[in-house]
Order: sequence, then structure tokens, then C-alpha cells
Amino acid sequence: MRTPLRIAYVLDPRFPGGTSSAVAAELKVAARFGRITVHAVEGSMFRGRTVAPALETAFDDLGIEPVWDAPVISADLVILHNPAFLKFERQFGARIFCRDLIAVTHENFERPGGVEGFDAAKCLALIDRATLALRKHVAPVSAANRRTLAGWFARQGAPAGWQVLPDDWFNICAFETLPPTATPADRRGRHSRAGFEKFPSLEIMDRCFPAHAGANVILGADGLIAQRLARPHWTLLPFGAKSVEEYFGMIDFMVYFTSPAWRESFGRVLAEAMAAGKVVISDPATAESFGGGVIGAAPDEVDAIVARHVAEPKLYRAQVARGQAAMARFSAEAFAAMFGAVADRAGGRAAA
Repeated sequence: MRTPLRIAYVLDPRFPGGTSSAVAAELKVAARFGRITVHAVEGSMFRGRTVAPALETAFDDLGIEPVWDAPVISADLVILHNPAFLKFERQFGARIFCRDLIAVTHENFERPGGVEGFDAAKCLALIDRATLALRKHVAPVSAANRRTLAGWFARQGAPAGWQVLPDDWFNICAFETLPPTATPADRRGRHSRAGFEKFPSLEIMDRCFPAHAGANVILGADGLIAQRLARPHWTLLPFGAKSVEEYFGMIDFMVYFTSPAWRESFGRVLAEAMAAGKVVISDPATAESFGGGVIGAAPDEVDAIVARHVAEPKLYRAQVARGQAAMARFSAEAFAAMFGAVADRAGGRAAA
């Protein structure tokens, strides 16, 4: 009989938002392939040991007790999520021994224009110095994320011993799908954590969420609330003030643009909106990850897009159907097929 594969996850489990939700969904699939341990790293980015809610639920469901700041991590396959959590560290506190190490790059290595997103060389070097492994890969979460790695590798040079995984380590989007409304209205919204980089300029926000819209719901508007911004036609809600289900019940169009100096590596919240039966509008580069399921546009085009889909409910329903069909690429089974190939190699059951 084969010895069960030992799989170790290494991450800072306090990170909020889509990263923690993606890892939570992934753990449930990875558990099919071997024995899971989770090594929690208490980095400098956050204080305390409050685990993100999505991960806490996953740990409870799988009977996992995370091990904090272990001095030694040993497994066949080690999956380190979001190496950017090391950007404020001077050293990696553990020694890692494994056949295969996968560093999943939830943050883009480069921002629009080719500016470095964070000190990726430092983060990879910290991991490298702490690790003894047969193979080390960085794993992009999307085609857009992969391009930022390619640009960074071309400019910086590939760090010794590191390769880019051929397959994307995509977010599992196994959300319940809801049918679109039969009577769409001009009810707009956006949802993200409250980081400043998640928001475009106030000028673009005004174009996307005008006074003539029937509703403008901004969830994750902590920064705007702190500014005491005078926009009586906006409903400003702090991050977490509404459940995702409640929020999506308040809108028909998800309009999502970010700072021009920053871009989503995947855009999990957009997949959530498509599953909820909403038409989603974003910049073309972000929309690309969803194969036509998200409408790629400029902020100046949003009004016309919304008006057209409100006037033609059939068009609205067709776009929602397109989005939900595109999400099949991000199913748990599709992820399991990709993960299985990596697990076979780490278990010595496939060619390197």
C-alpha cells in the first residue's frame, strides 16, 4: 500500500478577504490527496492570532489544528500561500524539508506599467534559504498574474532553483449559482476589502456610481466613511457590515475598478458576483481571467452598458449565463485534476 502523501500548508492565516477564502476552499480538495498539516506563520503584517473566518471554518470542518511558528516543517509537498506575507521579515523562522515546494503568488509581482509590486526577490530568497527541496515552483493564480511573473523574471532574472509552474493555481469558485433577476434595475455596487489600492480615484467612482442610478452600494467603504465623504446617493458600508448574500440582494450590477497603480491577480469577488446572478463590469485586464463572463470596459462606458442591460432583460440574462458558464473552469474538480498531477510528482508517482 502507498504511504499517504504528507502535505503541509504554510501561510499567514490572518490575511482577510479573497486569499483566505481561496485557501479555505483549496484545503477541502487537497485533503483528498493526503494528510494535511497547516503551519501558521506569525509575521509582522498583522497582530495577534485571530484566524480569518473562512479559514477558521475550514480548519474546524477538516479537524485541523494549525501549528504556529514551527521550527521545522517536513512533508512530501509544501504549499506556501502568498509569499508576499514575508515582505516585512528579515528571516523565515522555520526550516522546510520536502520533495516539492509550491509558492502560490496571490499578489502580482509587477503592477501596471512594470513597477515591482513588492520585494519578490527578498521573499523568494527568504524561502529559498530556509528550504531543502528537490523542486521549487512559483504558481501564478491566473493568466494575468502569470504575465506579471514573466515580466518580473525577464527584468530581474529567474532566481536560482525556481521555476514557474505550467498550470495556474486558480481560486476554486464552487459557489452556489443563483438565477438572474427577470427585471434588472440600475442598482450598482462594488465590494472589496478597504485597502486604498482597491479603489480608483474619486472622479472614477463618481462616474461609475452617479446620482441618477437607482442605488449605489459600496461595501468595504471604510476609507470613504473615515473621510466623511458627502455622497448622499451612495450607501457606504464598512467591510463585513453585510453578508455577501445581503449585499448582492441590494444590487444588479457589480462595477469594479481599482487604482490604476494596482490590479487584481484573480478577482474572486467578481466570481462571487457572477455566481449570485449579477452582471459584472471591470477593466479589460481583470475581465480577461473570466473568459467573457465579466464585461471589460472603461469607466466612461459603464452608464451605457448598464442602460442597455436594463432596457433588454434578455441581454442581462444572457450575460449572467455567460459568466456562470465561465466559472466551470474554476470548479473543485478542475482544481483536483491540476492538484493531483502535482501530488503524484511529490509522492514519487510521476516523472519530474
